[in-house]
Amino acid sequence: MDQEEGLTAVDNIVTQFNTYEDFLNSQISTVDLYYLEDESLARQLVELGYRGTGEVVKREDFDSRKAAIEIARLAERTQKKTLTSAGKDLQDSFLKALAMREEDNRNGKMSSVIFIRDRNSHGQEVSGYIDYAHRLKIEDFEVYFSGKKRLLPKPTDLSFYNWESHIALWNSSPNYQVIADNPEGLLFKYKRDRKILNVDPKAQPGDNSTRTPIQTDLYIQVVIFDHISRRKT
Repeated sequence: MDQEEGLTAVDNIVTQFNTYEDFLNSQISTVDLYYLEDESLARQLVELGYRGTGEVVKREDFDSRKAAIEIARLAERTQKKTLTSAGKDLQDSFLKALAMREEDNRNGKMSSVIFIRDRNSHGQEVSGYIDYAHRLKIEDFEVYFSGKKRLLPKPTDLSFYNWESHIALWNSSPNYQVIADNPEGLLFKYKRDRKILNVDPKAQPGDNSTRTPIQTDLYIQVVIFDHISRRKT
């Protein structure tokens, strides 16, 4: 039995029994109890592998997998609760597009880069590329999905350009490396699988990537690039 099969067998046992003692009891036969006349001794023999009708599982393996499965369950529940778009009455197509991608960007199934061009609070036209998954981790998107605030590029995002002051900034994120010196235009390298995302509207976005222009009443221009990583974890 290889390691993966072993973990699957342990997981099946862990999910079937609440405690390690329950598992041991399931391995004890009536014949064992008849001859041993001691339930605790019978459990010890099962634990050591001398008695039992099925798989031998060590206590520490049972406890560690039980804890790991419980942590995964709690994380899944927490993940569902942290979807700030859940239950919102979203009218604009851009906010709907963000909501559709929120869960997958939070759990790593998808990585979206958002291009936004609009005017800031000073009336200056700004544009930039936003690492959606990273922003979700460092910001509370409640203010955006509830309409209290508009999502705009910041000087700390993947790229930022102020069309009035001509200030241009680039920053790599935990997910993307910015390639700003490319003669054909700005590129982003996804760090997980090292695939290149090309944001040039005249070029293909790259392997496992799509480019989706969004018609919205909230911004001058919005384009969302979605990348699906094929790298096994």
